[in-house]
Parts: sequence; C-alpha cells; structure tokens
Amino acid sequence: MTKAADETAHALPKGPEVTTTQTKTPEQSGGTPKLSSQGGAAGDRIFSGAALTAGIIILVVLCAVAVFLVAQAFPALVAPQDQIASGKGFWQYILPLVVGTVIAAAVALVIATPISIGVALFISHYAPRRVAQILGYVIDLLAAIPSVVFGAWGISFLAPALVPGYNWLASTLGWIPIFSGPASATGKTLLTAAVVLAVMVIPIITSISREIFLQTPKLHEEAALALGATRWEMIRMAVFPFARPGIISAVMLGLGRALGETMAVALVLSSGPLIASLIQSGNQTIAAEIALNFPEASGLSLSTLIAAGLVLFVITLVVNVIARWVISRHKEFSGAN
Repeated sequence: MTKAADETAHALPKGPEVTTTQTKTPEQSGGTPKLSSQGGAAGDRIFSGAALTAGIIILVVLCAVAVFLVAQAFPALVAPQDQIASGKGFWQYILPLVVGTVIAAAVALVIATPISIGVALFISHYAPRRVAQILGYVIDLLAAIPSVVFGAWGISFLAPALVPGYNWLASTLGWIPIFSGPASATGKTLLTAAVVLAVMVIPIITSISREIFLQTPKLHEEAALALGATRWEMIRMAVFPFARPGIISAVMLGLGRALGETMAVALVLSSGPLIASLIQSGNQTIAAEIALNFPEASGLSLSTLIAAGLVLFVITLVVNVIARWVISRHKEFSGAN
C-alpha cells in the first residue's frame, strides 16, 4: 500500500509553485525615487517664475514712481523762494505740513494701538468662540469702509460731539501747549482728525495682531498655565514675546495708512498755519494739502504739490525702513521652535 500510494502521488500533476519576493524601494535598492509625472517640476518652475516676475514688477513700479516724482518736483525744488506759495521757499512751505502730518499720525497711533491690542487679545484669548468669530468679522468689515465715509462721519457727528470736551480741556488743561485755547467752535481740529485716523487704523492693527496672537505656540501657553501663571501672566510671558515683531509690523502698517490718508483729514480738518494746540483750528497735512489744491494747480504750483508728495513718499520709505530694522532686532525670539 505504501509503495502504491507513493507511485500515485508522483503521478499526479503538480500545481504551480508559489514564490514570495520582497519589493525594494528605490532608496533600499540604492537608486533615486522617480517622479510619477513631470507636472510637479513644471509647477515649481511656473510658480518660481511668477513670484520672481511679481517681485521685479513691484521694484520697477516703485522706481518709476520715484523717478516721476523727482522729475516733476524738480522745478519746485530749484525755483526762487518768492515763487513758492509760502513766499519763503519750498522747504519753508513743506515743513509745517510735515509736522502736521507726523503729529496727526502719532496721536492716532497713541489712541489706536492700546485699543487694537486689547481687542485682539480679547478675540484671541478671552472671548467665547462664537463671540470671537462675530467680532473678527466686524473688525474685518471696518477695514473695508472707504475713507470718505469716515470723513463724513467725523465732520457730521464726531466734530460737534467733541466741542464740549475741547472747551473743558482748554479751561482745565489750557496751560499745556497742546490744549491751549480758545477751543474750536466747530470741532474741526487736528485732534479730531487724529481720532478719525485712529478709528481707521484700528481694524488694520487689530486684524494683524489677532492673527499673530493666535499663532503663539500652545505648548508655551500651556506650560505657563501649568506652572501656576494666571491668564494675564501667561499672555505677558508667552504671547507678547512671541508676537512682538508682528505687533510692530501692525503698528507700522497702521502708521503708513495714517500718514497717507487724504479725504478723511481733508473733510475733518479746518486747515490753517502750524500751531502747537491740537484743539484750535489750524494745522494741515501733506495728503490733505495735495487733495484740496491739486484740482486747480498748474505750472509751478503743480510741481510744488508733487514735490510735497515726494516728501511724503520719502517719509513713508523711512518709516518702513525703520520698521524693518526694529523687527530684525526682535526676530531672535525662537517661540515658534
């Protein structure tokens, strides 16, 4: 039986043999991985070329604007003093405008910065999620309102509402030069213009600061809270050091908006000679001066206004350079690590 069974087993057809092979990856076999298609490399080249082109276009446009301003402003810069609007030369004409522009923007930032940071902190770390979303949408919508609307609001509502406060400042704090009286009866003062500018830049500073606060590493916040810190101590030790460069960028962006604002200031401010008081009628900014006088300007007066625009262009460039320098000094903080 055993011999017959063995012979029968050898006579049966044998099935296919099952063999197992181990597939090696290109890295294990010593080769390099191959792209499934050339689409990725082509997309990289297209994106790189588009980004490079955009950067070159920005530089070209900036240089073209600078060349245009210099060429058009040159007649006013070399003109005799008695032919300029002030009768004392271009620099005597532009200096009060520069001072008024810087003062209005600085006062606006003093008002807007603490409010913006407080609102951004409330949205990012204190408010419930639903309330934070609603406030975020409202802040973003405020940034989209045209400046002429802010100007109309300032001249029709804000300026008359501030007149009693100006009278109180003049009677109580009149010994301080910036609050010396008599206060304006219409409220169209440099301080009113600064308040309008502050309302306009609050959405910009708030939106950027909010996004920066939300990017704070959660491990740092949780570590501070685990060590027994209160929420404010956690914000002071973990959030502010991480967000400092972003806050500076937001403030400088708001400063740029305040320096170049035209229609709102032109509507709210009752222009006049440069004075120290912020609650009297007077003072003027470069942008408002150009907006009010440009339609009727021609010849040398037009070159004078373009030269004023060149000065504002230089001021804005200087502000941005200073901002980049300040940010570069604070970028050593490695919170993102």
